[in-house]
Amino acid sequence: MKKLLLSLGLLVSVSAVAEQAQQATGKVSNALAPIGIVIHGGAGTIMRSSMTSEQESAYHATLKHAVSQGYAVLERGGSSLDAVSAAVIILEDSPLFNAGKGAVYTWDETHELDASIMDGSNRNAGAVASVTTVKNPILLARAVMEKSVHVMLSGKGAEQFAQEQHLVQVQNSYFDTEFRLEALKKAKQSIEPVPHQAYVPYDPAWKMGTVGAVAIDKQGNLAAATSTGGMTAKRYGRIGDAPIIGAGNFADNASCAVSATGHGEYFIRYQVAADICARVKYQNKNAAEAAHEVLTELKQIGGDGGVIVVDYKGELSWVFNTEGMYRAMQSQGKAPISEIFGSGQ
Repeated sequence: MKKLLLSLGLLVSVSAVAEQAQQATGKVSNALAPIGIVIHGGAGTIMRSSMTSEQESAYHATLKHAVSQGYAVLERGGSSLDAVSAAVIILEDSPLFNAGKGAVYTWDETHELDASIMDGSNRNAGAVASVTTVKNPILLARAVMEKSVHVMLSGKGAEQFAQEQHLVQVQNSYFDTEFRLEALKKAKQSIEPVPHQAYVPYDPAWKMGTVGAVAIDKQGNLAAATSTGGMTAKRYGRIGDAPIIGAGNFADNASCAVSATGHGEYFIRYQVAADICARVKYQNKNAAEAAHEVLTELKQIGGDGGVIVVDYKGELSWVFNTEGMYRAMQSQGKAPISEIFGSGQ
């Protein structure tokens, strides 16, 4: 079993009195609230030996651009919801990541996209699943949260709602990329001897991935956003954890905000994002410690992946149990940092 990789980023700490008050109310006073944002571009089999220096530079540049744009929203007094939306849109528009433009292919050589967003101040949430023509699924998820009475919409109905909300829609071919098509071909070669994909063990080489962001704003409000193209060669309308509140995405001002990436079936079954925040809220655990525990337990039953976290005190962290995770963070008054590989690689 590979050693769990843990890296933490800490912001300005608050006083014990303010911390106790915030645990009770889910709020930080404006005078003490730090700002910060963490993003990810997916976890999995990510090794330096399989990446050129040009590719590595491109990933770092996009990660830093996305996290800095999200931070800029926070710095000028914008909401955590606006910050995570801004960061995820940049990742969705990049062909480098498995979301939006870079979405992987289904078995039928099409693209089906999922996304979710959650407001920690009131636990409102919105999600979409299996959309095929929406350029930025995270914007549709937010529209579901803010402009409908529902939490999740899917398929054609979600696309009809997107049209009514005047969101940009594209042909499904907009999401085509050559290297994702090659990944599909390789996956099919592994799957075809077996009649059903459900019987085939998950292979990290299929480049499963997700993008996401979590943030805290000057008002102490938390938010989380997650978007994905799903699993390469997925069939039968498969939906993973990204659009499922509590599994791949969660935010609550009284505890933390989490965006997850990994083998979605495990994250759904073990409610990874909500479990981390529950340990913070009910067991008074540090958010990074809680994430470490959950990802360790997940690894023991075969679940690979990672999470990014911001807690109600503004502490930023990431945890993953794979070889690497595309990730970046920016805390108050500091320059953005981005990382790809795990320690020792």
